[in-house]
Amino acid sequence: MERPDYFIPSGYLPILVMLIVAFIFGMGGLIFGALVRPKFYYSLKLIPYECGNEPTGLPWQRITIRYFPIAILFAVFDVEVGLLYAWCYGFSELSFSGFSIMLLFLIIIFAGFFYDLKKGLLDWQKGL
Repeated sequence: MERPDYFIPSGYLPILVMLIVAFIFGMGGLIFGALVRPKFYYSLKLIPYECGNEPTGLPWQRITIRYFPIAILFAVFDVEVGLLYAWCYGFSELSFSGFSIMLLFLIIIFAGFFYDLKKGLLDWQKGL
């Protein structure tokens, strides 16, 4: 019985080589780190690092609620920039309908941004 034409493993050889190299690279880094890192710990090393500042307060303190809306807005506008980049890349091949849909998208995004500004969501000192 003859092997079908769609079963050609040679096309997957570069992917297999890449996976093997990635696995060796990842495991090699872990093994190398385990071999060369110091094995002793002292009290100064066990203190949490906070950007060069002395740690203050307890590590399980709650984060102020004002952080979360700004974090969500950052994620939304970050995704928007990604969509705008793809739109700008293909702008020369767009028809009028593609342009109008993107214009509608921008209007909705800016309406949401101005709504957030009006509500004071981006004013960090509002509640203090």
